[in-house]
Amino acid sequence: MLRKLSICLLATTSLAAPALADTYKVGISAEPYPPFYTPDASGNWSGWEIDFMQAVCERIEAECIVTPLAWEGIIPALNTGKIDMIIGSMSITPARAEQIAFSDKYYDTPTGLLIAKGTDFDATPEGISGAIVGAQSGAVQQAYANKHYAATASDIRIYQTLDEELQDLAAGRLDAVVGDSLAMEPFINSDIGQACCDYKGAVPADPEVLGYGVGVGMRQDDTALLEKVNAAIAEIRADGTYAEISKDYFSFDVYGE
Repeated sequence: MLRKLSICLLATTSLAAPALADTYKVGISAEPYPPFYTPDASGNWSGWEIDFMQAVCERIEAECIVTPLAWEGIIPALNTGKIDMIIGSMSITPARAEQIAFSDKYYDTPTGLLIAKGTDFDATPEGISGAIVGAQSGAVQQAYANKHYAATASDIRIYQTLDEELQDLAAGRLDAVVGDSLAMEPFINSDIGQACCDYKGAVPADPEVLGYGVGVGMRQDDTALLEKVNAAIAEIRADGTYAEISKDYFSFDVYGE
């Protein structure tokens, strides 16, 4: 009798216990990308995109582990199963969509051109004639510079990080940097940025290269996860969570048009 009672209690306890949450490794670039993600001295990451990731993962009832990787290898890491999602400011482009699946857009900021003070370059292909231009390796801005500026610029120099580009621009080793306008904003507004450089505004549009906003990257066969992530994005947009997260980082609607 006692044995049967113990078995019944064990079965009841097992049924009542909640199922373990799914665990996903979420890829970001190993290099800091403020205000989206930045590590502290202990290697803990914070920033707008980390907050966004946590909100999405709560809605899909999953534990998500931030996994920093070299940007150029992040799509191969996803497709080989080393990570399960990319929430790292990856623009939705046709070329990338051939390799991975994207969620709905979760933010969108323009690509802009920052030039050295005392020069008269602008963001058009003709206006960049003779300039030494910096762009980040593997970013949409590299593809944009190669497509629109290579024929007229003096040189297109590729960097591993935006920070390295901006340092070389300030040091006079570059004439211009093409980059995400929001990511460049802290530098533009800094004392160094104000002293060395002028922001020339957004580059001429090219959605085929620059994409259609930023989305969560997933493997193409992870259709169930894609549906859950899209539902989570819609929910946090609708219930005010998105705005609550964003107000600590931005004075404008980072979601874009």
